[in-house]
Amino acid sequence: MLTRILTAAAMLAAALPAAAQTEPPKPARIVVNDSGGAMQSAMRRFFYDEFEKRHGIKVVNTSPVDPGKLKAMVESGNVEWTVTEIGGEDAIRAERSGLLERLDLNIIDLSRFPTHLQKRDFVFPKSVYSTVMGYRTDVFKEGARPKNWADFWDTKKFPGPRTLQNSPVDNLEFALLADGVAPDKLYPLDVDRAFRKLDQIKKDIAVWWTTGAQSAQILIDNEAVMGSAWNGRYHAPISQGAPIAIEWTGGAIKESAFGIPKGAKAAYWGQKFLALAAEAAPQGAYANVIGYPGLNLDATRFTDPKMIPFLPTSPDNLSRQFWTDLAWWADNGEAVKVRWARWMLQQ
Repeated sequence: MLTRILTAAAMLAAALPAAAQTEPPKPARIVVNDSGGAMQSAMRRFFYDEFEKRHGIKVVNTSPVDPGKLKAMVESGNVEWTVTEIGGEDAIRAERSGLLERLDLNIIDLSRFPTHLQKRDFVFPKSVYSTVMGYRTDVFKEGARPKNWADFWDTKKFPGPRTLQNSPVDNLEFALLADGVAPDKLYPLDVDRAFRKLDQIKKDIAVWWTTGAQSAQILIDNEAVMGSAWNGRYHAPISQGAPIAIEWTGGAIKESAFGIPKGAKAAYWGQKFLALAAEAAPQGAYANVIGYPGLNLDATRFTDPKMIPFLPTSPDNLSRQFWTDLAWWADNGEAVKVRWARWMLQQ
């Protein structure tokens, strides 16, 4: 009798949907830690509210992004976040240090993401931004405008003060592109060669910008006629009529990421949140507001056509850029930043 009961129970369990067997109880809430500001407002509108509606679980959002706090939480076993945003090199370090839960790719569908992102183990590719070249269209007329980083370095053909970020990140890559290195041959970076090329342009950099807002304002104020900035920083003034254009060739694409802290309570529901974050429709709507799109390549079907030319992931723009090798920067960034600081002090 007992054997028949157990057999019947097993057959009943097998007949139930998989979700009914494996889905844990719903918590009252999950906590998503993000970078705050306008991004958080857009995340609330297109992701957090939708998750609450779909699953009946409240999303509490906190900020700022803090890799040190993530490490302390995991090591203490007192993990407050269900999901946290984590950027670039910090995401690579967190993965290597065992601070993140493995992504469940049976729940999270990355099949429409760029091929090299489809098999992620621990780091979810949340969105992208690009560092791109911008220039004043009233200075460089149609038919005589810079088209690549070699042109940026050509101060005779394209005269005028420039602006770049006060950081080796991106600038080493741009210098190597200007020196003739093919985009697919950039890494590992030839640091000595890059600094030699930067020596050639250093005197023409009127402002080394340190904040995103400053990067575009320098061109708006005509302190420089050409520069670099994150793509969204140029889009805002362009949409308001500023005489600025973006050149996407040689743009440096970087990922913003999400991760589930190791030992997070309700980690299953963190996976379900990332599954929503991977969907094309909310990503496309989010890009309309924030300018930094998700990586689902179908997302542009849900984006205003007027916005698409300003997105790093639009077909016309994506093929002209390179993906920043975050692992290389995680391994080498600290030493290169020390060298950069010394180089900035040299006359």
